[in-house]
Amino acid sequence: MNAQSNRDAGATNLLGRIALLGTLSLPVGLLYSRVASEVSIGVVDCCFLADCLLHRYWNWLSRPWNLAAFPWLAWLVLCSAASGEWPVLAQALATLRFLLLAAALADWVLVAAAPRRWLGWMVTLAAGWIALQSWQQYLTGRNLFGVPRNGDGALTGPFNRPRAGPAFLLVFFPALLPAAMALIGRRGWAARAMGALLVVLAVATMVLIGQRMPAVLMAFGLLVCAALLRPLRMAVLGAVVAACLLLAATPVVSPPTFQKLVVHFTAQMEHFASSDYGVIYQRAAVITAAHPLLGLGFNGFRRHCAEPRYFLSLPWIGAPDGGLRGCNTHPHNFYLEAATSSGVPGLLLFAGMMVTWLVLLGRSLNGNAVRVGLLLTALLEAWPLASTSEFFSVPNVGWVFLMLGWGFAELRADAGDPRASSVIPDIPQVVTVS
Repeated sequence: MNAQSNRDAGATNLLGRIALLGTLSLPVGLLYSRVASEVSIGVVDCCFLADCLLHRYWNWLSRPWNLAAFPWLAWLVLCSAASGEWPVLAQALATLRFLLLAAALADWVLVAAAPRRWLGWMVTLAAGWIALQSWQQYLTGRNLFGVPRNGDGALTGPFNRPRAGPAFLLVFFPALLPAAMALIGRRGWAARAMGALLVVLAVATMVLIGQRMPAVLMAFGLLVCAALLRPLRMAVLGAVVAACLLLAATPVVSPPTFQKLVVHFTAQMEHFASSDYGVIYQRAAVITAAHPLLGLGFNGFRRHCAEPRYFLSLPWIGAPDGGLRGCNTHPHNFYLEAATSSGVPGLLLFAGMMVTWLVLLGRSLNGNAVRVGLLLTALLEAWPLASTSEFFSVPNVGWVFLMLGWGFAELRADAGDPRASSVIPDIPQVVTVS
């Protein structure tokens, strides 16, 4: 019996180390390599399932965040099976890997405090890298890899295409808020000034990146942040004022940013129905109306949006039918994506899942900057009135479930889970912080 227990403990230790390595490497993969990201997610999932089998540990299945997600996934799989296309069903089933990632982080890898601190550092480094490369590209014309700003004026940051805004938004609050709170909470005006300056610089970076929806969502997130974190209210107010002044100065300091954020955005809002987004949204609504129960299965919009039977105009939207212009790889909105993939029931299950996650993450904030940052990230991703990237695609969904798993792990830590001290028992010694 003792020999068996020793073998189990050794396997747990090895599996835990491998899973932790996969978790800490995931932010790097999400920045630059879809293949590396998928490998990291697969490693964490496989180690987690192996540990669950080894210890017959299945309590994680009854966590409220999983109970909210599994019905949505089951309905998506059913709708994909109804499409009669086996590759579509396989893709829907593969979506389980993201739910497993969040479950593994919440119930195993990140329950102890030390792994959460290390993941926080990795996310902060990712945010700093995006910001640094965005400023280099703005000041010198090119990033470290020689890539100039995008043709529409947006800064690409460390990437070769305009991905900096959405990526920066996903790490913005978990990286910024703990550092800003730590500085502002110190005695002395110098530390507090540095904390406020950090907030101002982070907001200015998002403005100069010049991507509309990330900038709008960041502004919304800052308002919620000011409501939840009293010590940051003056810093947030100063950052909002600075952002407005910077935006007013962009015709001089960054004309491409002014064209992108102000001129183009204003014109698009004035004629939204006939814009590319308006036409795409109408196409998604037409598809949902044609298949209200089951939708078209996983990625149904991408596979069927070019079919002429969906080239219709809806009077309540007022957009032209768009023809092929209404076709894209995804409908640019998570909720429309859920509707076209799994019909109205899938849309309701998806929305219910999002609301449940937000309610859970909103518990026991107690002025904790990390938890508020994770809540804000989830809130901005779940916000329905937004143009988004594809929900099911890496890197976007990888970041979402990485942050969700981290947030749920904070809740597990509150519960005093014994696995916090037993699953990866030697992590505190390995990552000792003096």
